[in-house]
Amino acid sequence: MTISDDLLRDLAIRAAKELGDSATAETIKQYVNKELMARGVMPKEGEQAGGRAILTSFGLNKPGVVSSITGALSTSEIDILDISQKIMQDFFTMIMMIDITNSSKTLKEVQDDLHIVAEKLNIKIYLQHEDVFRFMHRI
Repeated sequence: MTISDDLLRDLAIRAAKELGDSATAETIKQYVNKELMARGVMPKEGEQAGGRAILTSFGLNKPGVVSSITGALSTSEIDILDISQKIMQDFFTMIMMIDITNSSKTLKEVQDDLHIVAEKLNIKIYLQHEDVFRFMHRI
């Protein structure tokens, strides 16, 4: 199934109506994700999702931040396709395009692994499948 701009717009409008005053950008994203999974467009939680994913991370800079993140990816047999990092005084940001095709782990398992790294370093790490990232930014 192809995801059109019209479908995304319709799902976002339906989400906003159903969620009412409690609608936030995050709850609308979750609603749209759930609908896309139900339609078989996106892999369901726990399913293997091959292809590329976008990893974004940010927080206070400290030694070992990049090493910890890339080490977790390496352990999961994930290839880094592109990386951009910036350190501004005490803060760092990093964005990666990664390939999860050869990993034996599901996207959810990798997200859980990265959550542990993020908690240990007191930073934020977000990992989204490339398709989800693209679709969410079309809304």
